[in-house]
Amino acid sequence: MTFVYTTIKRYTFVYTNYTLTTMTIEEVIKSTVKMDNAKKVILNIMYTQNVIQDHFNELIKPYDLSGEQYNVLRILRGQKGNPANMCVIQERMLAKTSNTTRLVDKLLLKDFVTRNVCPGNRRKIEVLITQKGLDVLKELDPKVDEHERAFAENISPEELELLNKLLEKYRTQQN
Repeated sequence: MTFVYTTIKRYTFVYTNYTLTTMTIEEVIKSTVKMDNAKKVILNIMYTQNVIQDHFNELIKPYDLSGEQYNVLRILRGQKGNPANMCVIQERMLAKTSNTTRLVDKLLLKDFVTRNVCPGNRRKIEVLITQKGLDVLKELDPKVDEHERAFAENISPEELELLNKLLEKYRTQQN
């Protein structure tokens, strides 16, 4: 039996092969303390992020990739055949605390990327995705698309748009 947890607003939807059950964040974490909405939002976002990340990690596990390595490959594919230096990769990473050099080193060992010294600036390192890296992404693309659809299947397109706007607004307040 597979469980997929998705948290929206104050409910967690637990998908099983049998039923759809909603749980508040307090029920999920078994809290008996009254929480204000600001705290619930933070807990819901953190909990939901972990659920999504755990499911995604299971998806990419057979490819011997971490989520951060996958993110680097996606960034490099987005360069459309042009190399990216380490600064470009770092600023486009979802997790800003990622050690880009270590991630690229691991991808090099798997032959997913190449790394060269920039001819115009010897202090600059350029990274390029290989055909093997592109092939792995091509194989993963439909699985990742399905992963994203599965988490959104009980939410209407209008609710998804609203959720995106609210999360962007929430995140923007913190900068």
